[in-house]
Amino acid sequence: MNRKVIIDAGHGGVEPGAIYEGRKEKNDTLQLAFDLGNALERRGIQVEYTRVNDVYDSPYEKATIANRSGADFFISLHRNAMPVPGSASGVETLVYEKDSPAGKLAKNIQTELVQIGWKDLGVRERPGLIVLKNTKMPAVLIEAGFIDNPEDNTFFDTKSAATADAIADGVLMTFQELDRISPHSGEESGFYMVQTGVFRRREYAEEELQELRERGYPAFLIAKNGLYYVRAGAFRNLENAIAQERQLRQQGFATYIVRT
Repeated sequence: MNRKVIIDAGHGGVEPGAIYEGRKEKNDTLQLAFDLGNALERRGIQVEYTRVNDVYDSPYEKATIANRSGADFFISLHRNAMPVPGSASGVETLVYEKDSPAGKLAKNIQTELVQIGWKDLGVRERPGLIVLKNTKMPAVLIEAGFIDNPEDNTFFDTKSAATADAIADGVLMTFQELDRISPHSGEESGFYMVQTGVFRRREYAEEELQELRERGYPAFLIAKNGLYYVRAGAFRNLENAIAQERQLRQQGFATYIVRT
């Protein structure tokens, strides 16, 4: 089944968002939106954007665009700021309600962002935000560091791809948790398989497959329902699967253990 995420680059046009020493939030969010879109597509997830250039739509209009898109998730990207520049640091994810699918999505994204080095400001409920309240699908708003903190800006700039990958990993994990998909249907039962990626395009899956094999992993590819699942090993013993998953994560792969 095809999955789809709509990405909202916060602010735009006449509304620049937070500004610090000439740096504008609207530009940072659009850059991150494109990086995130690429990261999601590499994982087999379709992408749509509320904007792809420097234009302004109100929060109500953005919610309407999202609701018309038919997307499964809505992700709004922002940068934070404080009255006193440099007085705060870190990333936080906002939701309408924590005890919900959106809350699960927010928690998974926040966890992945913290793992790459962002300071953890947690998941918070903000039911008054239009883009969280008026969207029909699970929606989150990510505050990707403080634009008035030079250290956060350096991290944002140097870790842009990693930040996008972390968010994408959180999205993929949530799809797997909520939908309980079973891509291994028909495979021999009783194995723990270390999965490194799910791709919509076969060429991306084959690139990862080749990289895994070059590193000495017994990798293989499974095609099912229009998606391509890359696995790096199958184990009868869960501890062995966990050990390999940790090793792969240390080498930069986004891993997930699948039970057949």
